[in-house]
Amino acid sequence: MTSDGDEYADTADTLYPVILSGGVGTRLWPASRQACPKQFLALVDDERSLLQQTLSRLDGLGTAGAPIVICNQAHRFLIAEQLRQVGIERADIMLEPEGRNTAPAIALAALQALEHDETAQLVIMPADHVIKDQGAFATAVHQARELARQGYLVTFGIEPHTPHTGYGYIRAGSALEYGFTVERFVEKPDAETARALLEQGGHFWNSGMFVAGARVLVEALAAHAPQVLATVTAAFEHRCRDLDFIRLEENAFAETPSISIDYAVMEHTRRAAMLVLAGGWSDIGAWDAVYEARHHECDGNGNVTQGDVLLYDTHDSLVMSQSRLVATLGLSNVVAIETEDAILLADRSRMQELKHIVARLESEGRTESRNHRRVYRPWGWYRAMVRAPGFQVKEIMVNPGAALSLQMHHHRAEHWVVVQGTAKVTRGDRDDDSMQTLRTLLITEDESIYLPLGTVHRLENPGHIPLKLIEVQTGRYLEEDDIVRFEDRYSRINDR
Repeated sequence: MTSDGDEYADTADTLYPVILSGGVGTRLWPASRQACPKQFLALVDDERSLLQQTLSRLDGLGTAGAPIVICNQAHRFLIAEQLRQVGIERADIMLEPEGRNTAPAIALAALQALEHDETAQLVIMPADHVIKDQGAFATAVHQARELARQGYLVTFGIEPHTPHTGYGYIRAGSALEYGFTVERFVEKPDAETARALLEQGGHFWNSGMFVAGARVLVEALAAHAPQVLATVTAAFEHRCRDLDFIRLEENAFAETPSISIDYAVMEHTRRAAMLVLAGGWSDIGAWDAVYEARHHECDGNGNVTQGDVLLYDTHDSLVMSQSRLVATLGLSNVVAIETEDAILLADRSRMQELKHIVARLESEGRTESRNHRRVYRPWGWYRAMVRAPGFQVKEIMVNPGAALSLQMHHHRAEHWVVVQGTAKVTRGDRDDDSMQTLRTLLITEDESIYLPLGTVHRLENPGHIPLKLIEVQTGRYLEEDDIVRFEDRYSRINDR
């Protein structure tokens, strides 16, 4: 076996799905934000998120290995909940302390798969892609596995139909039993270069999906990106379990270079192969891609809509509403996206520039780039309703059987009014100036409880239906970091 893995061939029969869920999706603002990026949103399917659609592709692959999900540690509970919703009870959820691009993420997945099976194969899929033809995808993966058994690192190319500047390109080389060798990779081109590539033929969009043997990937990383492999291995070897998650050693991972698998390995290996995937693929990178993915839903004027929308003399537009009526008049080729706290109106042909809006929001320190009004937590969610100097009002939903941490606040008092379900409240009553005796009581619908500043407390839902309440906070400082946790079933004592 060469150091590149060129002569490596295995007879792997176990396929491990790898889901890369590290994207932020700035070109899908205001729906996609740092705290809840695009892969967790139902952008193309009204019922399932992009992540859940990706997971549904596993049904036709005959997989025997548990999915390996690589994600930012801030999204761990979103990942776990969305997996639970689609019935996946067993998965290796690996938490990156910070994003380091695809090469470190894939290295982690390969090391994890090898812990289970020395002959493991990986099918690597970003969590935010759409593939309409599941059968075509399953067939392509089956063919890719045959090439992977011969030691190839297989990627998937998409037949281009427009000179797209948002994708990298792959030039096909000589024919193989299935697909082609890779002659070269092309960076995301400018418009003129993209048109030239389209006219030349033989070039395909780079999908960012792969099939390869885990051992082959490790050997290729050792040959072409040894620092990536060394630092990832160090972080992996000192990993620890945290509930249902795998945490990496942060200091070692911080030393890992941020580099894509294309730069690190695929552009250098002699064993890169490409299969053409004709399955209705899109990476859903921007709102124009959402429009194209849902184009079959167009009305007679070429419009795609979602939510409470009223259109008049509007053509070839994407209009989506989350919280209120959106009406349009005399518009063409626009994107109109409404959320509870922001509205985007844009030319549909300029979606690649939306990142500049997000950068402006971030430079001005505005929360609209980071959080939605609805913020998800492992116990449920809360939604900011009203905020003014000295007070704010939130709607809180606690899942059945879930509980917030035992906590207190230095700067605010809270008043809870139950509007649905029954709340089990643990509250500290002061016996003297320093000690609090914890007492538990049940608060049901139309009842309320007051928690003075400094009171130790916990909120639980002991029932079988969601608990909803209205929380009124009063105080001079009302930020989320004014939480001192004493106990937490989700291991967040030092975490929000």
